[in-house]
Amino acid sequence: MKFVQLRALVARNCKVFFRDKGVFLPSLIAPLILLFLFIAFLGNVYRDSIRSVVEGFLISDGLVESIAGGWLISCLIAVCAVTIAFTANTIMVQDRARGRYDDLAVAPVSGRILALSYFLATFLVTALICLVALCAGFLYIGIVGWRLTAADVLLTVADTFLLVLFGTSLSSVVCHFVKSEGGVTAVEATVSAAYGFLCGAYMPIGSFADGLQKLLSFLPGTYGTVLLHGHLMGSAIDAVTTEGLPAALAEGIKSGFDCTISFFGNQVPVWGCYLALVGGIVIFLGIYLLLVGKKGRSK
Repeated sequence: MKFVQLRALVARNCKVFFRDKGVFLPSLIAPLILLFLFIAFLGNVYRDSIRSVVEGFLISDGLVESIAGGWLISCLIAVCAVTIAFTANTIMVQDRARGRYDDLAVAPVSGRILALSYFLATFLVTALICLVALCAGFLYIGIVGWRLTAADVLLTVADTFLLVLFGTSLSSVVCHFVKSEGGVTAVEATVSAAYGFLCGAYMPIGSFADGLQKLLSFLPGTYGTVLLHGHLMGSAIDAVTTEGLPAALAEGIKSGFDCTISFFGNQVPVWGCYLALVGGIVIFLGIYLLLVGKKGRSK
């Protein structure tokens, strides 16, 4: 019975989102616009940065394009997985603001089922849009120079789902306290403007001040961005050794472009990055469940 209720509510929430063209279409188009802006305005910056790192060594333009393309797409997915989750969570806020939540609450459905339906709908909507953006990103990398292995592709997809789950958990906690549609719009604008810098997507973390670098090393989203960088750029960076460049230089590129991250001077292994990201998901999901449970007891 509960599963049937949950499935019906999730389907209802998804339909509400997709029927609202004023929210759905901008959410779908935004990652593609962001990809274009990255390519048009930041592409040359990243290419020049890569060439400056290998100054004095000969590296092919195709390899530079592959590394820069991996950076661009990893930044795009890292940002969209969280910012789109906040947009998708407008379903919950709109229902509360327009009184629909109270109508659903008086039905023979538990508060936890209702809350879980919003969470799952947000996850599904965000995952769908991010997969569309990821496909566009793979197409772009294929055009500029494909260096990815099958394992890279699969791990990138897994990273995307984990980041979407993190974004869904974070946005569910934040939007739980938002009561108006104007409020959720303000939250979306704030997150969209700030999150790219906070997760190290727009600029390498090494370019920030030392204190800010240490602060970012505590944020789970940063580790998700590092994982994407590693899986979308790693194979291309490793390929520089086939062109006669030393392996130490390849490691320097990985460090400079956030394929690896240090926590107070100690390099974090890949499993540690996954542990930090999953830990963030568990923490925010636990907070959300506590908030939902507290509200249910209050009622």
